[in-house]
Amino acid sequence: MTDLERFIDQGTGREPADIVLKGGQFFDLVTGELVASDIAISGERIVGTCGDYTGRTEIDISGRIVVPGFIDTHLHIESSLVTPHEFDRCVLPYGVTTVICDPHEIANVLGTEGIQFFLDSALETIMDIRVQLSSCVPATHLETSGADLPIERLLPFRDHPKVIGLAEFMNFPGVVHKDPICLAKLEAFQGGHIDGHAPLLRGNDLNGYLSAGIRTEHECTTAEEALEKIRKGMHILVREGSVSKDLLALLPIITERLSPFIALCTDDRNPLDIAEQGHLDYMIRTAIGHGRAPLAMYRAASISAAKAFGLGDRGLVAPGWRADLVVIDTLENCKAEIVFSAGRRVDDALFATRQSVAPVGLDSVKARPVNAAHFAVPVTDGETPVIGVLPGKIITEHRRYQLPAKGNQTTVDLAQDIIKVAVIERHGKNGNHANGFVQGFGLKKGAIASTVGHDSHNICVVGVDEDDMALAANRLGEIKGGFVVVEDGKVTGEIALPVAGVMSLEPYETVRDTLHHLRQAAFALGATLQEPFLQLAFLPLPVIPHLKISDKGMVDVDRFALIG
Repeated sequence: MTDLERFIDQGTGREPADIVLKGGQFFDLVTGELVASDIAISGERIVGTCGDYTGRTEIDISGRIVVPGFIDTHLHIESSLVTPHEFDRCVLPYGVTTVICDPHEIANVLGTEGIQFFLDSALETIMDIRVQLSSCVPATHLETSGADLPIERLLPFRDHPKVIGLAEFMNFPGVVHKDPICLAKLEAFQGGHIDGHAPLLRGNDLNGYLSAGIRTEHECTTAEEALEKIRKGMHILVREGSVSKDLLALLPIITERLSPFIALCTDDRNPLDIAEQGHLDYMIRTAIGHGRAPLAMYRAASISAAKAFGLGDRGLVAPGWRADLVVIDTLENCKAEIVFSAGRRVDDALFATRQSVAPVGLDSVKARPVNAAHFAVPVTDGETPVIGVLPGKIITEHRRYQLPAKGNQTTVDLAQDIIKVAVIERHGKNGNHANGFVQGFGLKKGAIASTVGHDSHNICVVGVDEDDMALAANRLGEIKGGFVVVEDGKVTGEIALPVAGVMSLEPYETVRDTLHHLRQAAFALGATLQEPFLQLAFLPLPVIPHLKISDKGMVDVDRFALIG
């Protein structure tokens, strides 16, 4: 008997279903009703609803509700700091059965080798990991990345079964002004999915951007901006990550009427936040708790997301649809109690069936050693440019201050919460090093450093003491990448991220616990940001107008904005 014949026989009830969920209700995302019904599963498909079924395995879910599996429509798995296999094990139990990822971070370090690692991993994970091919590697010609991905290097991956399309097209000025490199990539993916990234883009420039065939957007930070983009045909991916938190600002657009044009995403979320809050389930219950209709949120989390990315086989609890299912306690609380991925009940035994994938990029940190003198900033006339960090945002402000001097060197000003920041090239290409000042971290002593530095992932270090900054940066080379905290000449916290300098080889539980210790070590320095390490990771991220290094080696913040 073929699979198709078995689906039909079990759906009609002529044969017992493989699995039947009995005694519960399912949330009908078409009508918005809770429907009391058995749910029959055959292999990877739902084959029966709105009826009574017998099954070879029957599971009592009395008092529970079944909803479609959740779909994270835009994320960088690397920001979870674990490999795709560990991300699978970490997030799937929260009901996230499909993720659409952009391996942009590892691609900026390793190029095609990083993309291949993700595609190989996606073939083994239990959750369905779909990949969008990174469109902007390097992200900017004004910073040194580890790789370059012109269209010729992307095309061999286009027809891979896990590839959906072209990932977030960050260079929106390049699109609007018809940059030939941008146009070549866009032309190659016409007719397929092209993911957007156009923060604050409005009016006719937005029209030009959309005319290139771009359909989705995760960078909206106001309801007004989001509504204009919806009116112009974009599917808005409401984002709530560890740093970028846009859910509350976008609540006004999350309505039953607009829900077919809205989906959910996390973009960047670490295991500590997942453990403390959850994943997409956190977004669902938070929005419902703020008065949003459950139907709007569950549509955004599943069927609307599936339609936006051409995944026509999932997103409803209905016969013939993929059996990605989440058994929850209540619509409002959204606590996943049982999860099915393609008809398989998620548990430790299921994860044990996966084949491992060899890690890559274990020697990607090639920065030259530095000392305190490398962080010297010469005195200049007038006020000094300062990067202003905004808590909970990856957008920063350009500020200017009169800073104190010691001899011929400009120094930190703790009274105004202004400390030093440096970016150090770590791919072994040119040894570039740029210094500047940043306000908003709260540090009173020591230094913190990271090889996670969007998007080119060079070393970024902030600190009060130049010796501590040098120790932190050099330690990153010794542990092959990661995060380091230094206080008074001693390393007080660290996590090794040897996979391309952005991901750990450890289980996500170990990463979670280590992040908790790291956060405490940063707080001991006076850090006031809730996520100092992720905030640090976004500091070197230049988007048009681009980061520029002045002749004196300082970050010229007159010429750039930091936007994720």
